[in-house]
Amino acid sequence: MTEEKWGQLRQKLRKTVGRNNYTTWIEPLEFVELEDGVAVFEVPTNFMGNYVSQNFSDVILYQLNSSGESVRRIAFRTASNKPTRPRAESDGKDKGAARPIAAESSRVPGNGISGSEKRLADDLLAAPLDARFTFDTFVVGKPNELAHAAARRVSEGGPVTFNPLFLYGGVGLGKTHLMHAIAWELRARRPDMNVVYLSAEQFMYRFVQALREKRMMDFKHLFRSVDVLMVDDVQFIAGKDSTQEEFFHTFNALVDQNKQIIISADRAPGEIKDLEERVKSRLQCGLVVDLHPTDYELRLGILQSKVQQYRATYPDLEISDGVLEFLAHRISTNVRVLEGALTRLFAFASLVGREIDMDLTQDCLADVLRASDRKITVEEIQRKVAEYYNIRLSDIIGPKRLRSYARPRQVAMYLCKQLTSRSLPEIGRRFGGRDHTTVMHGVRRIEELTQTDGQLAEDVELLRRALEA
Repeated sequence: MTEEKWGQLRQKLRKTVGRNNYTTWIEPLEFVELEDGVAVFEVPTNFMGNYVSQNFSDVILYQLNSSGESVRRIAFRTASNKPTRPRAESDGKDKGAARPIAAESSRVPGNGISGSEKRLADDLLAAPLDARFTFDTFVVGKPNELAHAAARRVSEGGPVTFNPLFLYGGVGLGKTHLMHAIAWELRARRPDMNVVYLSAEQFMYRFVQALREKRMMDFKHLFRSVDVLMVDDVQFIAGKDSTQEEFFHTFNALVDQNKQIIISADRAPGEIKDLEERVKSRLQCGLVVDLHPTDYELRLGILQSKVQQYRATYPDLEISDGVLEFLAHRISTNVRVLEGALTRLFAFASLVGREIDMDLTQDCLADVLRASDRKITVEEIQRKVAEYYNIRLSDIIGPKRLRSYARPRQVAMYLCKQLTSRSLPEIGRRFGGRDHTTVMHGVRRIEELTQTDGQLAEDVELLRRALEA
């Protein structure tokens, strides 16, 4: 068989295996020779040869025989730093001789892995990174400054100082943005490092796939050979016992090798339901950082940053004073909703050829603004306070006067007075039929204590932000 004929067969294989698989696994194969029914191909690495042999040898064999060739099996060889392709007759004694690939389908954990194999493993495992999510486009404010500083430190690629870095916060607060930014920065600073970013769902999918295909040794070897492992939305493995166990062992193996681990979730490790205690303990042993709900100043800064980016696309659009301030005040749910509203506003204004003023903003974003006018209820405040102080909802409403119940109850009353339009008698009725004077005393007590008790003031502020978000 000639190389020209192999080139034609490769195009057929492209249609069969798909563009991505073709580019990654088939295109790098170089035909060496066909002798005694054995088709020999040269591959860049042992890892690639093993993978192609396990996953694509049947389809290659079929295409070869369909083209008129008589092929019984396929063999792969890899060259050892040789400038020219090896020939089949090589006895393996020359320095650049071809090395036959081992027949085993798995590699023994702990064996060395070459730089090219690392890059290949990186391509196989990693999820794609979003080019928009870099440190340059991340707007820093008081609610996220600690998380940003920690992410910056890790992205320098120096000695591991805290392991893991655990970032948590609600939807649209910047966790994924920071994760992508760390990955981009590490790849720019340390291209030699094997940085793998993927979601917990993707980790679980690859684990289940390895189990189904009986390739757990490959799975373990690949994940234990990375230099930096980044897992997004780790709460998704909660309740998945087998996946948690494998994640736990992978975590331990990487920590023992002093490899950096970066994790994100929508809540703190101790608050993730159905997560094994040993996994929670491991996740809490590093630096745990909370991305707080955005405040008005941060939301305004994000909008101003986005406007600067949109100027390149919409250079002629004018935006009236007060529009950004209005949006920052009204849309406090999460950053994605805020950015989406601004995108829609610019697109709409460009299509109708109008200036972005308050009238156009209210017309264009009527549905978003209505959704943002969500009313906070007394019941929601009671539930959130009970969760925050780790007590039962019945203890908030009930008659018990223990300090551990009375103080959270007063905090809940204070927040009801601040965040709802309910009168004091109405609030009292929702708290087990208490008199309005009791509510008034509780509100005044919290107002006084927040001036002198820094911890209580922080608790109240965090609860207020969580409820408003």
